[in-house]
Amino acid sequence: MVGEGSNGLDDAPPALDYEGAALDCSTCQVHLRHQPARCSLGHACAQDRYAPRIWRFFRQNPEQAGAWLKHPYFETRAIASHHASPFLLTPLLSDPDEAVRRVVAERLPERQLHKLIHDPHREVRIRVAQRLRPAALIELCHDPDYYVRLVVARRLPQAFLVRMVHDADSQVRKAVAARLPPTALHALRSDPEVDVRRLLAQRASGSLLGSLASDEAWEVRWEVANRAHEALAEQLRTDPHEEVRQAAAQRLAQLRGDAPHS
Repeated sequence: MVGEGSNGLDDAPPALDYEGAALDCSTCQVHLRHQPARCSLGHACAQDRYAPRIWRFFRQNPEQAGAWLKHPYFETRAIASHHASPFLLTPLLSDPDEAVRRVVAERLPERQLHKLIHDPHREVRIRVAQRLRPAALIELCHDPDYYVRLVVARRLPQAFLVRMVHDADSQVRKAVAARLPPTALHALRSDPEVDVRRLLAQRASGSLLGSLASDEAWEVRWEVANRAHEALAEQLRTDPHEEVRQAAAQRLAQLRGDAPHS
């Protein structure tokens, strides 16, 4: 669906209806019923198949939007849904076009969004995940689409995040690692993705930080070196990787007051 302001030039597309027939204001009931008409052929018209012209019509005539929610053209229904009262949108929960259901997911009261949790289209479910109360997101933790789960991982209450530590997508697990309560970080200690373990090293403390000092990836050990206590920094001064050794030396200098904190 094209946005209302996406194209300021309307001289290229002809004024055709959604079936490809030429439009004629003299036979248009909308034009004839509303005088002076707040529409114009080729610029603002609800009958046109060109989305920017439909947008202009409803922007100028928002009070008419509710009457167009059953129009056979999906663009007309979707754009009318942006302007119609949210209380008129419930029947569109089962609209056959995802563009319409996407608008509905953005505008329906939050209490009705659960009806779209299993919508077949990812864009609809993404908007549901963005709008549901965080505590109501648990059902979307195992959504088949990674981006839906990523939105959930960024919004789910911390107490439930442990449910997502084994997510198949590393971007989701990174979002989990960035938000897990410190006491639950150990659940990601064996994550196969280096960037996930790096996030752990940036937040871990105590025995978990010490465990990460022997991680197989030097990038993880480098993160540990930058946060290590004195004994751990001493351990990392003999690390096989030069970057880690340098970070450990700088950390020791900071801890001992030999250099300013960075």
